[in-house]
Amino acid sequence: MPVNNPVAQLLADHPTLILDGALATELEARGCDLSDPLWSAKVLIENPELIYQVHLDYFNAGAQCAITASYQATPQGFLRRGLDHAQSLALIAKSVQLAQQARSDYLAAQPQAAPLLVAGSVGPYGAYLADGSEYRGDYRLPQEEMMAFHRPRIAALAAAGVDLLACETLPSFGELQALLALLREFPTLGAWFAFTLRDSRHLSDGTPLAEVLAALRGNPQVLAIGLNCIALDQVAPALRQLAGLADKPLLVYPNSGEHYDAVSKTWHACGGEHGSLTEQAAEWQALGARLIGGCCRTTPRDIRAIAERCRA
Repeated sequence: MPVNNPVAQLLADHPTLILDGALATELEARGCDLSDPLWSAKVLIENPELIYQVHLDYFNAGAQCAITASYQATPQGFLRRGLDHAQSLALIAKSVQLAQQARSDYLAAQPQAAPLLVAGSVGPYGAYLADGSEYRGDYRLPQEEMMAFHRPRIAALAAAGVDLLACETLPSFGELQALLALLREFPTLGAWFAFTLRDSRHLSDGTPLAEVLAALRGNPQVLAIGLNCIALDQVAPALRQLAGLADKPLLVYPNSGEHYDAVSKTWHACGGEHGSLTEQAAEWQALGARLIGGCCRTTPRDIRAIAERCRA
């Protein structure tokens, strides 16, 4: 059976696919306390209606793809909260249903906006560790154990009907290889792969991007390749590297421009010498990015500005 590729279908009609922005930090801005190992997945338990509202706000801002609140939603993480396996899978499915409902409600009012996508977020093992290692990649698991960690969430996302997976904030080449192997168990489901970086030429774990891209090349289940949750000044140099290596559409959804301290779990303002996310979006397009959005600390206002800039 062929791989479903909604990214290619949408890009056939649009020069740029606009992604949504931050979920967790937007939930914090609306009063949620996410000082918890479950991070945004905690809100699936406590206030799922707020997740729906954030998704709807991003669609209203011009996003064409919602990323589900499943980044840190795993049976292993929920077990720490006393939830059993079935309850955990139900919450992962809930993350998809909230995004799908927001899409349906938006399209009921704006049918001309179709098609819109729902991407199931697959955060790295480092996110489950909740120690900042998704920015370092300094963890190791045998491939079978890594696949066993990711399998229940991916199965739940697939069963709930996501259009594709968003394998994101990946710092580790070994984890990337495990995810590629696991995808073969879901042969019609595609995914994008977005990385964190040590510098413009290396994954966070030090693997050269050339080696990473060679592993992804030619795989029909890989729908797009790029970067997320990185600083603004890293984006253009890394895109220049990826443009010469990738055989898939490029995507980028960086942080707002502030710096995240993974130890203190706090954000700090940076100088504006690299310009704003919105100001750089046109440059990213020129460098080949076809999917553009925002990650931590970005807002619906940012996505609206990006959408207007990219469609100008």
